[in-house]
Amino acid sequence: MYSRTVMISVLSFLLYTSFLSGQEKAAYQIFYRDGQPASYAAMLSASQDAEVVLFGELHNNPIAHWLQFELSRDLFEAIGPGLVLGAEMFEADDQIVLDEYFDGRIQERHFKAETKLWSNYETDYRPLVELARENELSFIATNIPRRYAAMVHRGGFEVLEDLCDQGKSYMAPLPVPYDPDLPGYRAMLEMEGLPAHGTENFPRAQAIKDATMAHFIIQNLPPEGVFIHFNGAYHSNNDEGIVWYLHQTAKTPLRVMNISTVLQEGTGQLDEQHHGLADFIIVVPATMTKTH
Repeated sequence: MYSRTVMISVLSFLLYTSFLSGQEKAAYQIFYRDGQPASYAAMLSASQDAEVVLFGELHNNPIAHWLQFELSRDLFEAIGPGLVLGAEMFEADDQIVLDEYFDGRIQERHFKAETKLWSNYETDYRPLVELARENELSFIATNIPRRYAAMVHRGGFEVLEDLCDQGKSYMAPLPVPYDPDLPGYRAMLEMEGLPAHGTENFPRAQAIKDATMAHFIIQNLPPEGVFIHFNGAYHSNNDEGIVWYLHQTAKTPLRVMNISTVLQEGTGQLDEQHHGLADFIIVVPATMTKTH
């Protein structure tokens, strides 16, 4: 029989360890689309079985950017040169500059000066670009030039028909399919702060980006490998946006794996509102430091 002193000591230890456990701060937790906990290993394994991996990020979230790099590096270690990287953050007319930099024809300072880099390139996207360059992998600029998306915002898809052939080469083939009833596009029309009239082109500008990114992903699919693509989560959440266009335009069915990133007050479980966003959902504390 344990003495009273021993019992008190055991109880004190259990209370102390419980207290310590309650103080742990998880930087992230991964879940399946149904809300069940998932592991990084499971996400990596599923990525290897896909043809296209869409990694939906929050643009200023350091956890998403770190996991993008880790997943890309681990995929390269697993499948080697069959990996292709691509990103929303590069516009299609920048592809020639990317290629010249990767081929060693120009220096990095010229690449940076002549490419429309995002303000957080150095911390968030340069590691991915350099991972591809140093391992002789392709990196694809998938987004439509922003000037053309702005044209659609002002005048609809029709204004693109008057562009020269070279301009049209930087986007999905016209006319692009478009479903205004997709929930994501409908929700854009209901956003606060938009003018009461003339908003129908707002989701069309989003759609031309989604269609173009899907187009360049399909154009650059490795014969036997994985194309991992980095984009804002809203471009692929709920299997809409890029996912919808991939399935609409691919000549044969594609194995697409979708990842999303969300912020929550806690990481212990997936909030109901986030169920179904993607195949894997990365939950990050709402208090997480931002990169910009």
